[in-house]
Amino acid sequence: MSKVELTGKKMVFYVLCMVMLTGCLQDKNRETSIEIWHYYNGAQKIAFDEMIVDFNETVGFEKGIIVEAFSQGSVNELQKTILDSINKKVGAKDVPNIVTAYPDTARCIDNQELIVNLREYITNKEIEKYITSYIEEGYLGSDHKLSIFPIAKATEIMMVNKTDWDKFAQATGAKIEDLQTWESLAKTAEQYYQWTDSLTEAPNDGKAFFGRDAMANYILVGAKQLGQEIFKIENDQATLTLDEKIMRRLWDNYYIPYINGHYGSFGRFSSDDARVGEIIALVGSTAGATYFPDNVTIGDNESYPIEPLVLPVPNFENTKPHAIQQGAGMVILKSDKAHERAAVEFLKWFTEPQRNMAFSLKTGYLPVTKEANKQDAFEEKIEQESKKGISKQLEMALKVSMDQIQTYTLEAGKAFKNGEEARELLAEALIHQAKIDREKVVKLINQGKTHEQAVSQVSTDTNFEQWLLKFEEDLKKIIQ
Repeated sequence: MSKVELTGKKMVFYVLCMVMLTGCLQDKNRETSIEIWHYYNGAQKIAFDEMIVDFNETVGFEKGIIVEAFSQGSVNELQKTILDSINKKVGAKDVPNIVTAYPDTARCIDNQELIVNLREYITNKEIEKYITSYIEEGYLGSDHKLSIFPIAKATEIMMVNKTDWDKFAQATGAKIEDLQTWESLAKTAEQYYQWTDSLTEAPNDGKAFFGRDAMANYILVGAKQLGQEIFKIENDQATLTLDEKIMRRLWDNYYIPYINGHYGSFGRFSSDDARVGEIIALVGSTAGATYFPDNVTIGDNESYPIEPLVLPVPNFENTKPHAIQQGAGMVILKSDKAHERAAVEFLKWFTEPQRNMAFSLKTGYLPVTKEANKQDAFEEKIEQESKKGISKQLEMALKVSMDQIQTYTLEAGKAFKNGEEARELLAEALIHQAKIDREKVVKLINQGKTHEQAVSQVSTDTNFEQWLLKFEEDLKKIIQ
């Protein structure tokens, strides 16, 4: 064997050893990449992205975890994308490590046994740090495994254009206290319509006072507050219960004001209607507080600044106060222990009290730990952030929401078979009928009927009974 050949073999041996050693070092220090899909957009996406950068540069860097997040558009678009992925549809993306999900979406994923049981990675002591109702919402299935991790929650509040309210109140004597119940709100809206109608010579051109988003919340929470749970869930199946008297009360306090023109829904969201002066009060999510306008625009060129006012969501007279508990959580999808642990590590980091409060103050969501929900601690954080330019709308919304979740009974949506379709019907059925019949009223008025005559032709017992019968039949078809 020649000296050259021997040297060559030694070189090959040396190179192989270095490759093996390098491989061992890379395995030891290998970074774990976590991909998150969410539906955040605008200010919420910016805040979330900032949090991820912070994690990657600190704890993530120390522990070899890299997090990447991608918005999939709206809630519905995200749901379609993730379901396409887990069903391996042609052209679908690879399944991520974490996905933002509401209970109904999480239930669909769980049916394919793809969700990590978070109790495998989170101790009882750690669970105790979170608001109990937020954790309870995350348990799915007959085996009651913790499938959804809470990172931020929301409830509903009332937001008012105080500038135009003050003009109305000064002229009529209306009081803010009149906005505490659905019944007195309806009376105030009638008064506002009549007052705005009186400002012009044209008859029946009064303006709507109030609008609301998420009609399903009005029906579900309202019915529960009045003593009825519309969907009773057992073994993933819903049983429907509709009480005629309760449904009539819900009808009378939304449908009747709507067909009279006292309530309105014109754009995609109520904040859009407030922005163009179609309404001056609305009920919407705390997470939508940042969209309440600073100015009202009239026509193409005229606008004026307004001052916001935030109030608790109204309740029915002589009932205990109730409000919705909403907001998607994070679902970790099964992969391997390293990625699952890394995903949990990020979510626990994200929900540490000071960090979670900071996210809340940029987005309108509420923090999820008991520590972060202490009134003094949260208000102190608000004061700190207000110096950095937090909007007045958001500051007021968070303060009202914080008090509301301490004093109201919170109602969270529960997952069940075809639950999403059922809630879509709840969201559309009442407002759809109200819009149709409001058009009938306007048409009758244009034909020469008085306002009272026109309304009386559609606000009949028969109309309500027929609507309720169809509503019940449609719901039964969905859940059965």
